[in-house]
Amino acid sequence: MRFRSALGSPGFGAIAEFKRRSPSAGDLRADGDVAAVARAYEQAGARAMSVLVDERFAGSWDDLRAARAATRLPLLAKGFFSTPDDLLTARDAGADAVLLILRDLHDAATEALLRAATSLGLDTLVEAHDADELARATALGAPVIGINARDLSTFRIDRRAQIALLANAPRDRVLVAESAIAARAHAAEAELAGANAVLVGSALMRAADPGAKLAELMSRPLVKVCGLTRQDDVDAAVDAGADMVGFILAPESPRRADAVLDAPDTVLRVAVFVGEVEETNADVVQFYGREDGHRSRDAQLLYEGRQVGSVIDLPWAEPDPTHLERAQAATGRVMLAGGLGPENVAEAVAAVRPWAVDSARSTESSPGVKHHDALRAWVKASRA
Repeated sequence: MRFRSALGSPGFGAIAEFKRRSPSAGDLRADGDVAAVARAYEQAGARAMSVLVDERFAGSWDDLRAARAATRLPLLAKGFFSTPDDLLTARDAGADAVLLILRDLHDAATEALLRAATSLGLDTLVEAHDADELARATALGAPVIGINARDLSTFRIDRRAQIALLANAPRDRVLVAESAIAARAHAAEAELAGANAVLVGSALMRAADPGAKLAELMSRPLVKVCGLTRQDDVDAAVDAGADMVGFILAPESPRRADAVLDAPDTVLRVAVFVGEVEETNADVVQFYGREDGHRSRDAQLLYEGRQVGSVIDLPWAEPDPTHLERAQAATGRVMLAGGLGPENVAEAVAAVRPWAVDSARSTESSPGVKHHDALRAWVKASRA
């Protein structure tokens, strides 16, 4: 089916949502042109589009019909559905998939709706909010499971709980992280935790150009500033637009940090270890082996102890003319590091198309001390 196939295809994607209001945030885009937004989402590379049809969100079936007329994207009808007639209405309005919220449905009702959806040629997004609901969705055989960071009873957001559920969800299902995606790092962490896609709504609806905002949230490479040792430099990196901030905890490094410093959740904090991984409160670990008293050439990216990517770097204190060729040949998520600065990063990105880029020396005035103009130049050039 189109919706499940689009989300389960290789790579990481987004379901871009259209909603006119939110019960928690109020009016978002009361006079929005759903057809124009649908076309913008398709152009920006969305895998699918979600349309709120419930009146509590100022939605209607007419919004779904208008989206269907405007885009070829698979459409998710999002509402509080409880009967097969609801699903029939969704299909006839142009939906490819429907939302089933386990908070509002007991297992027998969910099973009946899953069967009805299949008979109508519809996919489903079965939404779970906590561990019990995730277990229910799994036991019910839901092919596509959404894990919502928002408690629909209180509207409270808990991204950490969502990420923990994603990390423990079955890998034989298509997994969608719903709600609380407002920065590239939010989407990237959901990806590292195991999500196939994110569902993004309010952040897009608040933007002057929803399509451009979607492209921004999903753009790669992520930009990392490494070798941070001072809090004011971390703050400057965040202000410059970095997605990742790195702290080298290896004793031999002239950029060694005493600890992983504070940063907002709009960035991922990366702890860099050599030889042995120690306990850390960082979001991601960059782990190098130890060779001849120094770090190995390349590193592993670890998330919750699992390898989720590789770092293609230069040998310790040496150049290598095959650097970009090695990165091009690597599979999976690649962070490109070593010898990168504002003067050459755009060319390297164009050649390798990495998941992330990393620099320490090009952003500093001395080892471990950052030059804030250089920080801004690095981030800007990496996004060119």
